[in-house]
Amino acid sequence: MSLTVTDLAAALPGAKVHGAGGEDRPIGGLAYDSRQVRPGDLFVCIKGFVHDGHDYAPEAAARGAAALMVERVLPLPLPQIVVTDCRRAMGPAAARLFGDPSRRLRVIGVTGTNGKTTTTFLIRAMMEAAGGRCGLIGTIEQSVGTRRLSATRTTPESADIQRLLAEMVANGCTAAAMEVSSHGLVLRRTEGTEFDVAVFTNITQDHFDFHRTFAEYREAKAMLFRSLVTSAGQQDGVKGNKCGVINADDPNAPYFVAATPVRVITYGLTEGCDVRAKEVQVTADGVRYTLVSPMGERPVRLRLTGRFNVYNSLAAIAVGLNEGLDLDRVLAGIEETVVPGRFEPVSAGQDFSVIVDYAHTPDSLANVLQTARSLTRGRVICVIGAGGDRDRSKRPLMGEVAAQLADYVVVTSDNPRSEEPEAICRDVAEGVRRHATPYDIVVDRREGIRRAVGLARAGDLVLIAGKGHETYQEFRDRTVHFDDREEARKALQERGYA
Repeated sequence: MSLTVTDLAAALPGAKVHGAGGEDRPIGGLAYDSRQVRPGDLFVCIKGFVHDGHDYAPEAAARGAAALMVERVLPLPLPQIVVTDCRRAMGPAAARLFGDPSRRLRVIGVTGTNGKTTTTFLIRAMMEAAGGRCGLIGTIEQSVGTRRLSATRTTPESADIQRLLAEMVANGCTAAAMEVSSHGLVLRRTEGTEFDVAVFTNITQDHFDFHRTFAEYREAKAMLFRSLVTSAGQQDGVKGNKCGVINADDPNAPYFVAATPVRVITYGLTEGCDVRAKEVQVTADGVRYTLVSPMGERPVRLRLTGRFNVYNSLAAIAVGLNEGLDLDRVLAGIEETVVPGRFEPVSAGQDFSVIVDYAHTPDSLANVLQTARSLTRGRVICVIGAGGDRDRSKRPLMGEVAAQLADYVVVTSDNPRSEEPEAICRDVAEGVRRHATPYDIVVDRREGIRRAVGLARAGDLVLIAGKGHETYQEFRDRTVHFDDREEARKALQERGYA
């Protein structure tokens, strides 16, 4: 049975329908980009930072929109659902249109500055090892059970999330693991999604171009935990057992515990955590530790390396315990997981290491450099940049971290976007110069990678940080194909390695 304008308006508290005679008009879909409107769609007029969707309503009408969602009545002969905030109302409307798919899934949201991608990959692997089918929405990909799509942003727009969740339900998924960014929360992209578990990984400086203060950034993350309230959906057995999973070793853990209105499971390396790791060993081949949990102790061996991945795996294990999964199956799933662009080795038979990682914040860069230092007796050579049109204050901090923890730094471009690459490099180099570490500025990223690989000697480790899995580079006037892993292999080939 198709939904009408009245049906959708009823799902939005305070909404009113303008335009007599159109209340019973059927709605076949939803669009927030006028270029994507199909006949029978509801067009949602979102006010963006640059454009106002209300200005594109005539184009949507010309393309066959059946109705509009607006914040002000427009002089168009279409029924209009009038709301106070279209961005906030779009998610619940899309959820209603797609049959409230999040109420038929166990939805696990993962937020934090670092570790979101790896943790969601581990959760998906764990769920599937335990016999279920788990969808994934995140930075690298969107998986709906039977097919995988490339991701364009960490947390998609709310209508797209509902469409993906509905496809997961149709494909037999019983759960969904989702990266939840602070941008996504503030911009109401998660509205209409009912979360069952919220995971907090950590929080450090990031996105201060968007959040004016650390307090605002932290509160944005906490919105996910405040949303964990019981619902009518519990009666079907799908939505019970809600939980917050929190990294107790992070200094901000108490803030997130206080923001969580349901049960909390803590994890970390310190005594007193509900899920804990002890006897941690980090090697080039992975991580080993002993898991201490309410279900007993178990040896764990990950293919992922780095102390930070101990935390990511503990978060996933804590989710598994909340979901009532068999611990041995949980461990079988996470122990075989690898994640593209996260401390990913590039090997061509060379006598030194080359690692590509997504680290693009001071804290994440420090983590991977500390891991790199522990894995080599030679020098650590670090390639870093910083994105344009993003938090400028972290650029010198990135440079300073690199200079503190590496033996040689190559400052280069990341995604300069609308800014001049040379200016961004100078900002990063400002931090490098606070230490005596030798460095180069090589603005062209391809040449920067070639420079770093060319410097490496036997036993050294080259860390190429910032882009990880990304296969593009964004400039003011174009986006080009660029993959750090491909460029590292080419640089190795130029040195004679096959």
